[in-house]
Amino acid sequence: METTHDDIIASTRNWLEKAVIGLNLCPFAKAVYVKEQVRIVVSDADTPQALLEHLVTELRLLADSDPEEIDTTLLVHPFVLQRFLDFNEFLGVTDAVLAEMALEGELQVAEFHPKFQFEGTTLNDVSNNTNRAPYPTLHLLREASIARAVEAFPDPASIYERNIEVMEELGRAGWEALDVGPHKAK
Repeated sequence: METTHDDIIASTRNWLEKAVIGLNLCPFAKAVYVKEQVRIVVSDADTPQALLEHLVTELRLLADSDPEEIDTTLLVHPFVLQRFLDFNEFLGVTDAVLAEMALEGELQVAEFHPKFQFEGTTLNDVSNNTNRAPYPTLHLLREASIARAVEAFPDPASIYERNIEVMEELGRAGWEALDVGPHKAK
């Protein structure tokens, strides 16, 4: 059975609603999600170069869009960079693209991957789930939105520690019961 774009978007929304928002892993996500300002787009890229071209298009679209319409974009790319180390190396390319497009200070790219692993952890360490999505995903964010959210949050540095505590309390069985991924596109 072939996985469609609608399936991939539905899985991504499920992850956003149950994990990111439901567990409050990102205290800033709910506001833009309920206002429908999150753009979720699936890339059919099957090479890093094709993904890079799609990334450039999405960065330009976000930069040129009204934040009230599109505040953030999730560029889901299920057919490329399946290996976490390849994905992690690609993040250096995203930084270079932001600089080349003169978007540093305006936009940034965060990352989510089904096999995300923090340095110093084991692959199965439950803390890694804070950055695991159903499919490899580049999260394009506006710096201004981040700044506003940080102003409203008393201690943004504590989010990381709180998220790890949430994952440890939830445990592997609790995470799996959420049924938020990872998934493989067919």
